[in-house]
Amino acid sequence: MRIGPVHRDRERYRDLLLLADEQWDMVERYLHRGEMFAAYAEDETRTKAGSALVPDRALGCMIVTDEGIDERGLHIAEVKSLAVDPTHQRSGIGRALLEFAARHATREYDILRVGTGDSPLTVPFYEACGFTRSHVLPNFFIENYDHPIVEAGVQLKDMVILERRL
Repeated sequence: MRIGPVHRDRERYRDLLLLADEQWDMVERYLHRGEMFAAYAEDETRTKAGSALVPDRALGCMIVTDEGIDERGLHIAEVKSLAVDPTHQRSGIGRALLEFAARHATREYDILRVGTGDSPLTVPFYEACGFTRSHVLPNFFIENYDHPIVEAGVQLKDMVILERRL
């Protein structure tokens, strides 16, 4: 597997990004604000796009944003829309993307942060990847989404913020 930056045509990853954040106008808030990375199979076929050859299909992707300095004086990077193609989930791609983000962010940041619904699927995944709970944003999903967000049969209300020291 190869992980690399996505410099253009980020909208072509829409289907993947919507797996992690199912309301497109929420994704658009940070789509071009941070760095985007995608994971590809080493043998993925490529198509000519302008003057470059681009892989046909990503296995997963994420956006990493600069969230500035927090009240502790720590520089925060945040992973947004970490998503893995459903046919490749549970194969280490999500973990590999997070490890890539941590290595990449170490140069400039103190903390790598993620925000997710209080779900029995995602919170344990992030904890297994070395993140610990920091705080909760109450009613985030109720107040910011135009429809109920349900994961693993649970309606998400609060956003759990997890952090990993770099």
